[in-house]
Amino acid sequence: MTGSALPRLLRPRGLRAGDLVVIASLSGPLPAAYEPNVERAVVVLERMGFRVRRAPLLEVGRRHWWSAATPAEIAGELNGLLRDPEVRAIIASDGGQTALGYLDLIDVEAIRADPKPILGYSDISLLHLVLYARTGLVGFHADMAVPGFGGHWQSAPVARQAELEKLYSGLLTGTAAIGALPASPSWECWRPGRVEGRLIGGVINRIVLAQATRFALPLEWFDGAVLFWEETGGLASHVWSYLQVMRHCGILDRISGMVVGVPREVSGLEPGASPTLSEIVLDVLGDRDIPVLGNVEFGHAGPNLPMPVGIRVGLDARQRTLSLLEPAVGPHTMTGLVG
Repeated sequence: MTGSALPRLLRPRGLRAGDLVVIASLSGPLPAAYEPNVERAVVVLERMGFRVRRAPLLEVGRRHWWSAATPAEIAGELNGLLRDPEVRAIIASDGGQTALGYLDLIDVEAIRADPKPILGYSDISLLHLVLYARTGLVGFHADMAVPGFGGHWQSAPVARQAELEKLYSGLLTGTAAIGALPASPSWECWRPGRVEGRLIGGVINRIVLAQATRFALPLEWFDGAVLFWEETGGLASHVWSYLQVMRHCGILDRISGMVVGVPREVSGLEPGASPTLSEIVLDVLGDRDIPVLGNVEFGHAGPNLPMPVGIRVGLDARQRTLSLLEPAVGPHTMTGLVG
């Protein structure tokens, strides 16, 4: 896409009962220890009413360096899924370190012709951001097979599992806005305020990396956006540094609000440590008076609330609410392109 005007959203076609979803290795390999997670994920997805198939690269023991296969092989399989009219959604098996290697190999024309939901977080954040930049596709920063449906979901209380299944199913099949995402007592108001804007984000280091490629989102696309991000691993100082990069490049001057996920295994953010994550965020924001909602359940720390990239949301940090104001998918038979 060219120009700096806000993109026309490309909504994936909504799913129906019996539609085929494919679990695919879009980044890292599948260790033998996580094969049961894939099997459990299949059960969860089938319970939602979908048929499930595994893509060929999702095979225990298959690897190339730190990846499930070479970037070209992964792109080839992904492109095949994008072109296959029977495949109605693609779910990443896991994250990893591979997406940067094939961002330029993705068949964006196939996406424009038949947009499908792509679900995943971590390294898959790069796909969501770059495909949004190139086509306007709504990507689903949401749970994957291994750490999500077959992992964290399994240890969640039964009532929470049922709540998440209903949420995901409604998001993928319904053409009405979800409204308020289910909140929890962990949500914290770090700076009050109420705004509406397009949801843009992912893992914070992947946001910064995406902006360093030729597929970066034009800065104007951040105007009025609600930026969401989370982080896993690394150091608290790294988070501060990534936020400073976004300050220097002008993103923080353009957004209208911020939503921060629960951090996972970030050294320096242990209970009682100083500074806290909220102190780091507010330090970099300075006098930018935008609402900030913290400690929201998306990302590496547990079951993910889905965050559809590009969708208009309502954020009220004081009331600790985050609402999806429009559907993430279009009618089953539409091309997906909307104004």
